[in-house]
Amino acid sequence: MAEHPAYPVGLRLTGRRVVVLGGGQVAQRRLPALIAAGADVLLVSPEATPSVEAMADAGEITWHRRPYEEGDLADAWYALIATSDPDANTAASAEADRHRVWCVRSDDADQATAWTPATGHSEGVTVAVLTTDAKGRDPRHTAAIRDAVVEGLRDGTLVAPHHRTRTPGVALVGGGPGDPDLITVRGRRLLAEADVVITDHLGPRDLLAELSPGVEVIDAAKLPFGRFMAQEAINDALIEHARKGKSVVRLKGGDPFVYGRGMEEVQALAEAGIPCTVVPGISSSISVPGAAGIPVTHRGVAHEFTVVSGHIAPDDERSLVDWPSLAKLTGTLVILMGVSTIGKVAETLIVHGKSPDAPVALVQEGTTAGQRRVDATLATVAETVRTEDVKPPAVIVIGEVVRVGPATPAPRK
Repeated sequence: MAEHPAYPVGLRLTGRRVVVLGGGQVAQRRLPALIAAGADVLLVSPEATPSVEAMADAGEITWHRRPYEEGDLADAWYALIATSDPDANTAASAEADRHRVWCVRSDDADQATAWTPATGHSEGVTVAVLTTDAKGRDPRHTAAIRDAVVEGLRDGTLVAPHHRTRTPGVALVGGGPGDPDLITVRGRRLLAEADVVITDHLGPRDLLAELSPGVEVIDAAKLPFGRFMAQEAINDALIEHARKGKSVVRLKGGDPFVYGRGMEEVQALAEAGIPCTVVPGISSSISVPGAAGIPVTHRGVAHEFTVVSGHIAPDDERSLVDWPSLAKLTGTLVILMGVSTIGKVAETLIVHGKSPDAPVALVQEGTTAGQRRVDATLATVAETVRTEDVKPPAVIVIGEVVRVGPATPAPRK
């Protein structure tokens, strides 16, 4: 007679006693989800891994430092049996059965009254996968299915339409430094669900090719010395499309709040009564140097790094940067949007005490297929930019960390 399949169900364990027997690797993997579910977790084990012990020290679980004893499961709603003692596991499993406690066993699933599915989460959705064929039960197979479904939901390749009315609004998404793989999973999912995408030229352009044909893409590129869409017009477009009930994504390069005028857009949306979700992005100030083999900090070399905008030259009265103070710092200086002003920047830093021999690296189009790194010193950087024809976007790094790394890593393929 064929075995009946398990009946899938979601346990609501908030405030309810869950007993975990054994403090090893199985408990270390399972405890975080039980804690997140709000369970009152009792761990019974003579020993525990450092991570499990840290959960007990933090008060997330209660730990009885002893072996299993008859009666430990009397008040439990759910039990996870994962000790290294087969006899203790068998005795605890029998007790759970007598008390009608749902029980999972890590050593012998067939003797358990419950199975733990391979689970994953994506924006309010839990994906749980169980094997229905007892003879062919393969946890690696169920985990692979789980991973494929969750990844599809996260990156937007598996889209489940919303059948209830969505709340109109705007998602301000940081797209990262340029490589489409470096957008966050949440940002990629929101992009896949969008009706309208308003994008900058520094956003990860490759992602636009993945959008559905019906998605409206609005080019809000602020190209240097080129076509310009006023910030007010961008704000108006965001508000207009959101008021039409559309799901709008504002796709920006890097992080929305690092020289991205993201807060101006948030403020405009707030004044218009439009809800806005901010999805942080990977800033090019750290990721681009890293992609070029440059750590912005390094033990014994730099204990600090400072990020400044170079779009206004130091001798311009509009500049808000304290360049003389920056010249006195011993850490790393990262300059964004500074290709056109680097000559004046270098001159100012040298005048105020920075060594002319201080190493400089310019990383153009970092993390993309067109990435290239050009090295110089403060004394030579202005001429190097001209002779090497360095163009924006480029991240400029000044400091001894430029000399720390091995050979420059190859750009992505």
